[in-house]
Parts: sequence; structure tokens; C-alpha cells
Amino acid sequence: MEKPLILPQTEENRLLEENVHPAGWVNPEPAPCYNLVVIGAGTAGLVCAAGAAGLGARVALVERHLLGGDCLNYGCVPSKGIIRAARAIHDARHGGEFGISGGEGLAIDFGAAMARMRKIRAEIAPHDSARRFRDELGVDVFFGDGRFTGPDTMEVAGKSLRFKRAAVCTGARAAAPPIPGIEESGYLTNETVFALTELPKRFVVIGSGPVGCELAQTFARLGSTVTLLERGSHILPREERDAAELLQRAFVRDGVRLCLETKTVGTTRQGAEKIITAERGGETFEIACDAILVGVGRAPNIEGLGLEAAGVGFDPQQGVRVDEHLRTSNPRVFAAGDVCFPYKFTHTADALARILIANALFRGRQRTSALVVPWCTYTDPEIAHVGMYEKEAQVKGLEVTTLTMALNEVDRALLDGEAEGFARVHLKKGTDTILGATIVARHAGEMISELTLAMTAGVGLGAIGRTIHPYPTQAEALKKLADAWNRTRLTPFVKKLLEVWLKWQL
Repeated sequence: MEKPLILPQTEENRLLEENVHPAGWVNPEPAPCYNLVVIGAGTAGLVCAAGAAGLGARVALVERHLLGGDCLNYGCVPSKGIIRAARAIHDARHGGEFGISGGEGLAIDFGAAMARMRKIRAEIAPHDSARRFRDELGVDVFFGDGRFTGPDTMEVAGKSLRFKRAAVCTGARAAAPPIPGIEESGYLTNETVFALTELPKRFVVIGSGPVGCELAQTFARLGSTVTLLERGSHILPREERDAAELLQRAFVRDGVRLCLETKTVGTTRQGAEKIITAERGGETFEIACDAILVGVGRAPNIEGLGLEAAGVGFDPQQGVRVDEHLRTSNPRVFAAGDVCFPYKFTHTADALARILIANALFRGRQRTSALVVPWCTYTDPEIAHVGMYEKEAQVKGLEVTTLTMALNEVDRALLDGEAEGFARVHLKKGTDTILGATIVARHAGEMISELTLAMTAGVGLGAIGRTIHPYPTQAEALKKLADAWNRTRLTPFVKKLLEVWLKWQL
């Protein structure tokens, strides 16, 4: 019996496998030549293959493991499934504010929560399935280790594929930091944590990037005793400090033990127990736990691809080198997604794939530098951002006006009991041009798109102010920001002119 590709071996995961790597799959006979050969079937690869095939191209899709990549199998889909379970139990336990009693002692069935996640993941999988790409889209799907054998050829499972253009979309993987003993002690990453069937009683998370923060809070709410280790002075080091501090307070309320400015210096194993040695302020201390999650570090998947044979330049840490048109040093070969781009998000991989199709197949000149990239960390509250931070704008020599609207000024946030947060915009001084924005709110990821659209369309904050927003919604915070900007235009001189005009009208 073949070893299961996805653990644990449950009915839901068997259904998932049957979609994303069917047992007994027979690779097709290659076409004489392909318009596009795509290597890697994560988000970027699937969008490239589906988009090109939909435009009439002859396409081959090569995947060595699972169609759907990180997003479906190890990332966005499973993580949001258990985040939702953690929010549900949190809300049930904290209903006193709304007159709901008796929730304080409620418990959650971790196994049932994970089973629900696996069920929904399996329901989503047909969209990424091998059979859909073969039967509905007309893509030749090959399973196996693909590698370039020349500037316009690739080999997979003993078969040679010739192409006019190729797309490297192999993504990236979790990489453990160089901590002595970490390999021997054993650790989890986003690629293995969703295989858990029992809740770890004591859970240590190393690193407070998006993955580390999302799962630290989630496991704390599910019932683990969680310790989060971070070398910096606040969690989510990329984000603005006050945004991170709001989230830190939420973590403390949820029972997460925060160890900031802390270096992990080593790990050992004593039976089933793992011992982490950490250092803070010159003092060394130990933490005993049942599971370690490494939430920092990503490495591009470039090994074994034969990039040298294709004349494709790469860097072991940064991945495949591309220009702003996603073209590599081989003009026949392009790349998209986490394997080549600093913003490693599913939605960015999708956007890059669309640029790749236009540029590779139709000699387009679309540029990655034109993209406006939002992102969101799905903690509670969420932190969403788009564009530049204030310091970035200042480094570029731009004078900035920053406006912040606290959620406790927004009626719906008060009614929802979600008034801890804010919406903030950074404007080019003297204008309503949005340079960047940050939102801290329970549904910040849903709110940031209005600002992203404005930036993409070249529309200023004033247009948002002129847009009617339903009342009451938390997105009204954005309209309030626009109102605040309008008030900055009412200088004493302008106000005096208006007063004179109005008196003249009497």
C-alpha cells in the first residue's frame, strides 16, 4: 500500500488526495511542442495553466507532489478553517458583554474542529484537481520531478517536453532557523501542523510573523498553553508598532505568553518532552513543551529543477531572478509566485500569473512594479496593510500626512463590541493621494480592499468621502478618514472666506 501523501489518513484526506494527486494517474504522451509548460501547481502555476489554456494555448502542467500547493494543502485554507473554530469558541466563552451567560466553562473538541477543516478543504479541492485541468481545461497534467534539460526542453517521469515558453512556479517552503538541536528535537511547520489529531498541551511558537501569530493565538484559544518567542521588540516586526501593540494586548488576554527580545539558543529532547533554551537580557531560561512550531523563514523551491541547463539565473535564498516583466535570464522562461517574488501571498501569486500569461504568450509589457499589493494577518483583530508605511515614504523623500480613525469613534464597532483598533492612511502631503494604509479590526482583511482599489485606480481619499457607505458598518471608518482629511482643507483663511460669503448671502 502506498504511503499517504497527506496525514492523517482520513476519509476527507483521501478525497483530497484523489483530487490533487490521484492514485494510478497515467501521464499523457507529450505534444510535439507546447505554447507553455508550467512547472509547479500551486496558485501561480494553476492560474498560469488555466488562464493560458482558456486563451487557446497548448499547455503542460508539471507537479511533483500536490496540486493546489501551499494554499490549499498547508496554508490559507486549513489555517483559516481552524482560525474560525478558535474564534467560535472564543466568542462563546466571552458572551457576557451581550447578556449571554454560561459560556465561560465551554470546551472545544479539537479533533472535531480539525475534521471540519479537512472536510471543507476536500470540498474546495475539485477546483484545483488534476481531472478538472485535464478534462475541462484541456491541460496535459504530468506528475513527477520536472527538470530542464535545455533552454527549451524539460523532462518529467522519463518524458521530454518541448516548449516555446515555460513558467517556473514552484513556490517556497518553510525553512527552520539554524537553532542547535532543532532537527533532533522535532518541530512543526505550516506543512505539518495541520496533521495534528491531538491538541498539544504546551505549545511553543518560534517567530512572530503572520504564520506564527495566527497559530499562536489560535492554539491558545483552542486550549494549549502557548509561548511565543520573538527576537524583536514587538510581534509582526513589519507592521507599525501601535498596530502590533494592539494585537499583543489581545494575545495576553487570550493567554499567550509573549517573550519579546528573546533569542532561541537551542533545543533538546527528553523523552516526549522538548526543552527550549532561550536568552533574554543576558539571562538564560528554559521552556518545556510538547510541540514546537517554527513560524519564521521561507526557502525557494529551486533544487533539482535543472535551472543551469536552461540558463536561468537564481539565488539560493531569493529564488529565481526575474525582471519586472517576470522574465528570467532565458527569454523563453518566466517565473511567478513565491519562487521569485518578495511578497509571498496567494493573491500576489495569482496577480503575477496573470502578468506572466500576458508577457510570455502575447509579448506584453506588464510590470510587477505597477502592482498595489495588500496583505492581511488573520489574527483577532486582523491587521491589514497596503502600500507604503510612513517611514518608507519618508525614505523616498515624500512628505506625508497621516490620519488615524480609532474604531471607538465608529458606531458599528461599538455595537459589535469590537472597538479596539483603528484605520489609518498615509497621504502625500497637501493632497488626498493615498500612499499607504493600515487597518486593525476584526475584519480588516475585508475592509482594506476599498483602499487598495482607490490606490490602483489612482483615486484619492476624497472619492471615498464622496461614496455613500451603508450605516452602520465598520467600513464607515474609511469615510470618517475622508471627512477628517476634508477638515484639514478648511484653513483659517478658507474658513474666513466662507464666513464672508455666507454673511453676504443674508
